[in-house]
Amino acid sequence: MTSAPTALWLRCETKTFEKRAALTPTTAKRLLDAGFQITVEEDPERIFDIEEYRAVGCTIAPYNSWPNAPLTTTIIGLKELPPNDDSPLPHSHIQFAHCYKNQGGWERVLERFGKGKGSLYDLEFLQDDIGRRVAAFGFHAGFAGAAAGAIAYAARQGGKRGKVQPLNPYPNEQVMIDDVKAKLGGSGKGLKALVVGALGRCGRGAVDLFRKIGLEESDIYKWDLEETAKGGPFQEILDVDIFVNCIYLSSSIPPFVSPAQLSQAGSNRRLSVIVDVSCDTTNPFNPIPVYDVNTTFDDPTVEVTVPENSAPLCVISIDHLPTLLPREASEQFSNDLLPTLFKYSNRDTERTWTDAAKLFREKLAAAEAKIAGQATA
Repeated sequence: MTSAPTALWLRCETKTFEKRAALTPTTAKRLLDAGFQITVEEDPERIFDIEEYRAVGCTIAPYNSWPNAPLTTTIIGLKELPPNDDSPLPHSHIQFAHCYKNQGGWERVLERFGKGKGSLYDLEFLQDDIGRRVAAFGFHAGFAGAAAGAIAYAARQGGKRGKVQPLNPYPNEQVMIDDVKAKLGGSGKGLKALVVGALGRCGRGAVDLFRKIGLEESDIYKWDLEETAKGGPFQEILDVDIFVNCIYLSSSIPPFVSPAQLSQAGSNRRLSVIVDVSCDTTNPFNPIPVYDVNTTFDDPTVEVTVPENSAPLCVISIDHLPTLLPREASEQFSNDLLPTLFKYSNRDTERTWTDAAKLFREKLAAAEAKIAGQATA
């Protein structure tokens, strides 16, 4: 007897300004050719037109109809599900859930899976045999974050304060580069930038953007574990125009920048823009404890409290920066994820998937224990 094909359902993204997709028409076709059943929801924000999916043979479903999908179908998406919803989740989900590192409200996110007896395969924790993520948006996150930082820097020249204009996705990388250079008056030459985590995918993306908009190589400071080993706060960060944080945070570390450091520096600070690509805003180990809110594409910056006699300082903390280059970022990510998705039919025995399932069960148990403790407190 022939087993039923593995069914994946690409859901819509409900996060504002999110245009990326976990499956592109190209990767959807390859999965179809491999025997998968692929359903794609309509999504007016997605960078790929629904007809591109229809043309390769995907089944098309109405917007946000995944809750009615058969329970044997796995729901795949990118960003977290809408907040303020505690309904049970009975399906298996593949997505970034942002709930495994004690982020704000993490236990309530996982509680939904427990109540519905569903499961979560968190994209951030799908790892290969050497513990490296099988797919990540890191490069484009760094690239787009550096671009956003340069745009904010240009908008705030001359000590200007106030909101930076909304950021809008670009059709491709070259259009982004040309726009950033134009906003800087033709080139980024003369700017100084420091990238922490410069040897990783995210950091390499930030460095690449800075090079392409014209910064001198000697003005791009590339820091990684060796440079940060002595522990912060770091004066060197205050001595550049743009600081981009690209680290992967897994434990407590001394802050890179601190409120006390900024207060002590007063007007003796060059730093104008912080781009927290890592975006560990609600993480108790956040190494940039000078702000406490995520920013958005329509309101990209938040002001940092600094002494009255000093220049303004802002933070960009957008948690889905790669959507500034949605088509290129989606194609790169989905193609990297594809070899692992091909093995999803054997998820009960394939190590990447069994490890992700084991981690989910551990995190769910921790969430349920925390909620039980809250109830009896």
